[in-house]
Amino acid sequence: MKQLFLCIALAATTMVHAQSDKYATAMQQNFTLMDSAKTTADFAAVSAAFERIGDAEKTQWLPYYYAGLSLTIPAWADPNVDKDANSEKIKSFCDKADALTGDNADKAEIEAVRNMAATQQMMVDPQSRWQTYGMEAGATLQQGMQLDPNNPRLYYLQGMSLFGTPVQFGGGKDKAKPVFEKALALFKAAQPKPMYPHWGQQQTESMIPQCN
Repeated sequence: MKQLFLCIALAATTMVHAQSDKYATAMQQNFTLMDSAKTTADFAAVSAAFERIGDAEKTQWLPYYYAGLSLTIPAWADPNVDKDANSEKIKSFCDKADALTGDNADKAEIEAVRNMAATQQMMVDPQSRWQTYGMEAGATLQQGMQLDPNNPRLYYLQGMSLFGTPVQFGGGKDKAKPVFEKALALFKAAQPKPMYPHWGQQQTESMIPQCN
């Protein structure tokens, strides 16, 4: 009987490792596709692939996180992207990711993606949308920093917000620079786990000289 339980335990362990290896392989393949994506269609395909991994795994938050993150990238550059529809899809992925983790640091990463979704909606018409999506974007940063005050991506995004806000409204280069510098220090100190978010340092480094 003891040998039977041992065999069952070993079989279960082998199955878990096989599933884990399959998950890691699929994620790495998608990271490669994400790095090489160039067009809106490319990023949509990457997002859909991450979504399929999430649907198959059922307990992993990262696939849904990256499904949402993938959709934020073309929305900055492609004027033909429907920012509202795209952002609502990103937020739905954030909701799915958020439901699968209770870790504050994980949830802070998700808030960073929520911030970009709300910011993209605001940028459709900043003057008329500030009271809705601008406030939403600010709230996501505040929530994220409460969850994890050492997340560098949140400070990078805060710096970008300040950089793009006119001086008369509390923004400008002078306000943005120390925030970017704090983000960079946090990036250099960070030790992300495998497959966890690590984007933003290069963007932060490029913004600091623009604040001089």
